[in-house]
Amino acid sequence: MADLKYYDVILRPVVTEKSMDLMGEKEYTFYVHPDATKSQIKEAVEKMFEGTKVKNVNTMNLEGKSKRRGLVIGKTAKKKKAVVALTEESKEIEIFSGL
Repeated sequence: MADLKYYDVILRPVVTEKSMDLMGEKEYTFYVHPDATKSQIKEAVEKMFEGTKVKNVNTMNLEGKSKRRGLVIGKTAKKKKAVVALTEESKEIEIFSGL
């Protein structure tokens, strides 16, 4: 397992219609480092965004898609996605407020 710091865990937010609908229920979706555990993701969210308290974390491992260009066949990089649910008394995450 990699020695990850909390600022290396979260790569970027996922901005889709489904993830925007979940924001109303205080659930936020992020792409995270493929080696990150649920406890590391929880710690990273609570440290990076002040006033947040994580209720639970759900993760999904996304395999790379097969791509073909001519006779050469390859795969895209695999990703890991995390859906983070915040508690009711927690503050909302500000990076999503303008979207």
